[in-house]
Amino acid sequence: MGCSGCSTGRGCSTTTSGTPAGCRNNGSCGSGGCNKLNVFDWLANMELPHGQEPFDAVEIRFKNSRKEFFRNVNKLPLVVGELVAVEASPGHDIGTISLTGELVRMQMNRKGVKPDAPDLKKVYRKAREADVEKWQEAQQQERATMMRSREIAVNLGLQMKIGDVEYQGDKSKAIFYYTADERVDFRELIKMMADEFKIRVEMRQIGARQEAGRLGGIGTCGRELCCSTWLSDFRSVTTGAARYQQLSLNPIKLAGQCGKLKCCLNYELDGYVEALKSFPETVDIESKRGRARHQKSDIFRGLMWYAYADDPGNFIPIKADKVKEIVEMNKRGEKPEELTAHVVQAVVVKEHDFENVVGQDSLTRFDQQKKNKKKKKKRPSANAGAVNAVGGIENPNPNPNPKPQQRRDNRPQQQRQPQQNKPPQNQGGQQQNNPQPKQNNKPRRNNGPRFPRNNGGQKPTPPPAV
Repeated sequence: MGCSGCSTGRGCSTTTSGTPAGCRNNGSCGSGGCNKLNVFDWLANMELPHGQEPFDAVEIRFKNSRKEFFRNVNKLPLVVGELVAVEASPGHDIGTISLTGELVRMQMNRKGVKPDAPDLKKVYRKAREADVEKWQEAQQQERATMMRSREIAVNLGLQMKIGDVEYQGDKSKAIFYYTADERVDFRELIKMMADEFKIRVEMRQIGARQEAGRLGGIGTCGRELCCSTWLSDFRSVTTGAARYQQLSLNPIKLAGQCGKLKCCLNYELDGYVEALKSFPETVDIESKRGRARHQKSDIFRGLMWYAYADDPGNFIPIKADKVKEIVEMNKRGEKPEELTAHVVQAVVVKEHDFENVVGQDSLTRFDQQKKNKKKKKKRPSANAGAVNAVGGIENPNPNPNPKPQQRRDNRPQQQRQPQQNKPPQNQGGQQQNNPQPKQNNKPRRNNGPRFPRNNGGQKPTPPPAV
């Protein structure tokens, strides 16, 4: 089952006992759940003054980002994360407690809801097991209902997109959220859906940003979308915000998943506007050499780049204060000798690097580093430089793959037995009558004594002494 508050499939934020998961701080931390539009209750662990009753209204969250306020007329001991049955029209609905206490009063004032409003709906009771089972069955039907309603809308030729369906807890009503560019006459659609699903149908039009907030997703920054986690006030975003921040007017990079300009373009806009107040107007300046045109500006470093018409590839960085002086000189009809006299002496862009300040391993410890490894010299074999007893020719090149040599004899010199090389054999394996080898240009190799193979696994016996 998905989370009761957003249906993201990441599990519910309450345990089997009804208490919220996470750090168990009365559910105020919100960790362990979906963290969708959560509000940190920093008054959760504070006791009320003696004789003061807690605020009788609670905030309840339904599927995705829908939140409403209800009156706790029965004074039930409610905590964040509990499922409750609340009043609906008609019937009842199942929701999750998202906020309690005095902080609810502040939220109602923020959203323009009067705390003493007589039309505030009521909290009936804590959800029973039968209520939860019926509510879960309704949630499982939402996707199939949405796909079927889309087919009906297409058959009717309506220019609209049904993005989400939310069933009421008692399965008597469903809310269909849709987006459309123009006004849609969906009276026939409501009749057909009521006959198809046997429920009461309510249509709600939402914008593209609200649709993205209900569906959720990951932004280009690598975090969850702001509209689905904490942002509830959707302000208009224009291309002027991108121009102030000197961003490329590329709709692919500036648009979010909703197809509109990203909401984060407004986050730092005030800082850029305040910094631009110290800059002069972006006009051309003149010197005795000629007219220079403005190319770009670095707002936070206070630099402006200019380039002459005859040398457009050479950008000249000048401080914004110096540009103001040159503009005033041009207004008086004066011209400086050369713009290079006002050039910043050193314009160095410092590249940020990660330093090992707390003793971590190097970030490049797995990178392959080129090392000039010297080739190891081959050790000369025991027969290198020896004189061939048969041919009388010195063997300067040792055998690259020598056969296993005889074990080292640690006995005294007097007790050692002299070794004798066997005479060379022909291809047939028989000894030649003439022990003298043929004279060849290639020197013969002396690999030491050879022992006959012993298939029995016994230790080979050395040749007899001569």
